Amino acid sequence: MAPQNPDFSPGSDNPAGGTDVLDRELEKLLEDEQIDEGDHDKFAHYVRKEKITESAITGKPVRALCGKKWLPNSNPDRFPICPDCKRIYDRMRG
Repeated sequence: MAPQNPDFSPGSDNPAGGTDVLDRELEKLLEDEQIDEGDHDKFAHYVRKEKITESAITGKPVRALCGKKWLPNSNPDRFPICPDCKRIYDRMRG
């Protein structure tokens, strides 16, 4: 029989088995950073691939070339390209 930890119970606030630290970090991030979650701006934005991957792992928002900050969670192929991101990207490639 495996030893049991009497201080841990599933669903408790015990840091050894919970996600309390991650939840607090996300709450602080949401308080500190302005994240645009509105549907009024449905464009595919330009963001470095490694930032998208990092966001998927950490849950931190990304910032597009145009300055929009959000948590990517949808397929960008469904939306038109952001005209501001495209203009900035074209100037960068110059």
